[in-house]
Amino acid sequence: MTINGQHTPPILLSVIIPAYNEEGRLPGTLLKLVDFLTAQEFRSEVIVVDDGSDDKTAEIAEEFAAEYPWIQLVQPGRGGKGHAVKAGMLLSEGEYAFLCDADLAMPVTELPKFLPPRQNGYQIAIGSREGEGAVRYNEPGYRHLMGRVFNWVVKVLAVPGFEDTQCGFKCFHRSVVNDLFSHQTIDGFGFDVEVLYVAQKRGYKIIEVPIHWYYQSESKVHPIRDTIRMVQDILLVRKNDREGLYDNN
Repeated sequence: MTINGQHTPPILLSVIIPAYNEEGRLPGTLLKLVDFLTAQEFRSEVIVVDDGSDDKTAEIAEEFAAEYPWIQLVQPGRGGKGHAVKAGMLLSEGEYAFLCDADLAMPVTELPKFLPPRQNGYQIAIGSREGEGAVRYNEPGYRHLMGRVFNWVVKVLAVPGFEDTQCGFKCFHRSVVNDLFSHQTIDGFGFDVEVLYVAQKRGYKIIEVPIHWYYQSESKVHPIRDTIRMVQDILLVRKNDREGLYDNN
């Protein structure tokens, strides 16, 4: 790529942040990302996808974008977390597209675990709060238990073989981004299961990356209501597959 006669390397990393009413947490998250990414040798971009917020989320993202041209705000309208993620992923340009929760519950210093040279040859790397090397901080016991029960349901009904499909930090290689997210139909929290289901159907290589993760009491996930909705989403994924919605076309 050439800009103003100067050769500019391609974008290695796109960070996609779905955000709904995140005026309290977004500034800290963006500051941490700015500090980390500006210290790296590779070129990156940050895409904040405002999911129809009615607070100052968009204004905050615009202020950062004015100072850092590699940060951009996208506003596809209110549609749910999955809707926002899909919009950001399909607009991203990096060789690796990294999904990042707005609360940055995973320290930004964990991000290199998802990229070469730490990881090579994968097409999807999913952050995992389970397994050797993973650490959960300050999570209430009941939330952990509910998460383990839901993951068991996911493994039985949709995506076998993984211990943590719902962690909000995932990395996708450019070669699979358009295929996976153009087939995504679920706009809510269950989008993760759908995307991974299609990835397994395609035979893409998926790895789990153990991370350090800090429980955030301001989580937007309602433990009972959203768990029920996500189970409904899992059943919808199976229905969609029977109807051929995920066929490679």
